[in-house]
Amino acid sequence: MKYLRDIGSYFIMIKKVFGSFTKRSVLRELIFKEIDDLIINSLGIVAFISFFVGGVVAIQTALNMDNPLIPKSLIGFATRQSIILEFAPTFISIIMAGKVGSFITSSIGSMRVTEQIDALEVMGINSLNYLVFPKIIALSFYPFVIAIAMFLGITGGWLAGVYGGFTSTTDFAAGIQDSFIPFHLTYAFLKTFVFAFILATVPSWQGYYMTGGALEVGKASTNSFVWTSVIIILANYIITQLLLSS
Repeated sequence: MKYLRDIGSYFIMIKKVFGSFTKRSVLRELIFKEIDDLIINSLGIVAFISFFVGGVVAIQTALNMDNPLIPKSLIGFATRQSIILEFAPTFISIIMAGKVGSFITSSIGSMRVTEQIDALEVMGINSLNYLVFPKIIALSFYPFVIAIAMFLGITGGWLAGVYGGFTSTTDFAAGIQDSFIPFHLTYAFLKTFVFAFILATVPSWQGYYMTGGALEVGKASTNSFVWTSVIIILANYIITQLLLSS
């Protein structure tokens, strides 16, 4: 029953986010601030992880190719499929649940503890629209982060494969182009938009409805990461089942 009440409060929050909008000029400033905090400040860690994970995927694929009849282009093919289908959209989102999600929960939770949210309500401002809506808009740019992760992941795989002596640039490029299905990109970016909405709303929900003091803010951040990760994984399964199974 507790979990059902929690889920119910989440959907109530979503409804209130899109009601009684804050002044447009105020929202614009908040959106630019959130883009800087949530998108721009995440590019460094995303680029670092994507580049080296792409390299690891290429090396592991190469080291498991024992049969000399298997073409070296398989390294590029496996790197492309792994990065585009799962690593970039899903695992980067789980990493972002820790970085961005914890930041959102702790910032909103701190405002709850210091009664700043109550002050907004007293002034007649829809606090949910003021706090959560700019985060949803900012994270609508999240697919650009994932596109960078895809590019750097494949680049890392190419550098690791070629300069590690496992394949050639020609073979790697042939593997990237081999049996390419454009819909896989559509699938990846579609679920990225869903994950972006989850990243914006679930941590906000955990921070907004928390009670207690500074210690509870830390607990809420932990719960935020758990809830966000679980929902992303479940959403990934459902979207994959709907779009790729046939």
